[in-house]
Amino acid sequence: MFKVGIVGDGYTAADLLRLLAGHDEVDPVMIFSTENIGKRIDEVYPHLTGFYDLKCQASDWELMKKECDAVFLALPHGLSVPIAMELLPAGVRCIDLGADFRLKDAGLYERYYEITHAAPQMLEEAVYGLPEIYREKICKSRLVANPGCYPTGAILPLVPLLEAGVLESQGIIVDSKSGVSGAGKTPKTSSHFCEVNEGIRAYGVGTHRHGPEIAQELSLAARQKVEMLFTPHLVPMNRGILTTIYTRLRSGVDPARVRTILENKYREEYFVRVLPEGVMPYTKWVYGSNLLDIGIHYDEASGRVILVSALDNLVKGASGQAIQNLNLMLGLEENKGLKALGIYP
Repeated sequence: MFKVGIVGDGYTAADLLRLLAGHDEVDPVMIFSTENIGKRIDEVYPHLTGFYDLKCQASDWELMKKECDAVFLALPHGLSVPIAMELLPAGVRCIDLGADFRLKDAGLYERYYEITHAAPQMLEEAVYGLPEIYREKICKSRLVANPGCYPTGAILPLVPLLEAGVLESQGIIVDSKSGVSGAGKTPKTSSHFCEVNEGIRAYGVGTHRHGPEIAQELSLAARQKVEMLFTPHLVPMNRGILTTIYTRLRSGVDPARVRTILENKYREEYFVRVLPEGVMPYTKWVYGSNLLDIGIHYDEASGRVILVSALDNLVKGASGQAIQNLNLMLGLEENKGLKALGIYP
């Protein structure tokens, strides 16, 4: 039985515990908090009643070094670097659910997150945690940067097509709509019920922090700089992200190749489903699961390929993917603790 710790007590931490309750080879042994020190985790999240007797405790890295094989860093940006620097030399594997290790360019990190990266030398070591793309590297890594929720929904449909050279690398449009849990647990005016209910709005237009993360991975796949526009929207639901991607085929490419490439890439993948022709993803089909669904449409009049993806932002977009990465790092079956389907209807 592998022992893991969790640093942080927000929604992603709660979903880590929910999912790990069904994992028979990983045992969460401690959770570090700042606001709920001394409280039982099932007092903070009553839906965990009967599954854990953990108490939230103040940070104690020496204890974590002694007790944990791996640690989930479920923290806001800027807080994971010093903890990883403390734990990694002691042999504790780290999965960062925040943004501190996702961008390889420390300058971009500083520009979009408005803080100086405390250890830019660690960025090269960190593996971007998309198992379907970087599985072999993740298996050998001690530090994984869990991707953002929006990037996961954009990168997985696009990377195989850009690698195959069937899409134009210019003029890609990524339009995403997310549930409110993506804003985190900390109260904000913009996420109050009266602000969100019965409305939908774009935010972070042209400035959202996930934009450079998406562009980084698409450019690596295309082996050239990709021109991409990303716009996120907030919609009045708890969980889920629906992403619609508009892109063009390269001249002379048979549109049927798009489906062939994606089906070949993901046919053996447990968590990525390429839906049948004419079927488009629905967030309710993946609600609560680690699945990501992809739909494909070719618009003959415009010559555009339209890709649609759906995922649960707290699972495949965060905690579920983190556990998928942990399983790989520990040499376990990749879908351990993650086999449940979405909750529908």
